[in-house]
Amino acid sequence: MSSNRYTYGIIEQAPLDLDVTGVDGAPIETVDYRSLSAVISEIETIEPERTDENATAHDEVLRAVLQSDGGRTVVPMRFGMVFKTENALKNILRNGRVAFRRSLNDLDGMVELGVKLVTKDEATVDRPAVVEDVATRLREVADTEAGNDLYSDRLVFNRSYLVERDDQTAFDDAVAEIRETYGDDLHVQYNGPWAPYNFVDIEIGAEGR
Repeated sequence: MSSNRYTYGIIEQAPLDLDVTGVDGAPIETVDYRSLSAVISEIETIEPERTDENATAHDEVLRAVLQSDGGRTVVPMRFGMVFKTENALKNILRNGRVAFRRSLNDLDGMVELGVKLVTKDEATVDRPAVVEDVATRLREVADTEAGNDLYSDRLVFNRSYLVERDDQTAFDDAVAEIRETYGDDLHVQYNGPWAPYNFVDIEIGAEGR
């Protein structure tokens, strides 16, 4: 059975040596086209099962890419982006080269960080005031932000931030101050760094796969 190319993201072409395995436990490789490299692993199926293990593997590969070689920039792909042949993937790199290069330039030196505030049991807070205060504090140490769904009644704040690597310590400090201010009433959940999923807008049609 021929292998398919499961694709995690796009980087500047360069050697990549990661101590991590991907979806279905496969080793990580690259497919190169001119100045771009697609980070891939070979898998047997065209539709990998979205198990917790596979979803975690997808994220961990991208995190390893971000942290490799002193910090790389990556344009992430959504889970399950699989190409049947290397030529099909190279066609995507060729046809999307301008968009990929623009995103790599826009995201250069950036990571995504996430902040959620969740009310503790029985706690009552002034939600609009909290949101305004927290948003103001984080905007001062971030490049841009993206709002995420408030999928629970207890969820007061849920946003992702694009942050310069050099500014991450300042962002960490801002989150620590938010936790100190609101920690009696709110759980402050801070996660990342992640590949900048929420700040990439590139559509890849199924016909290229």
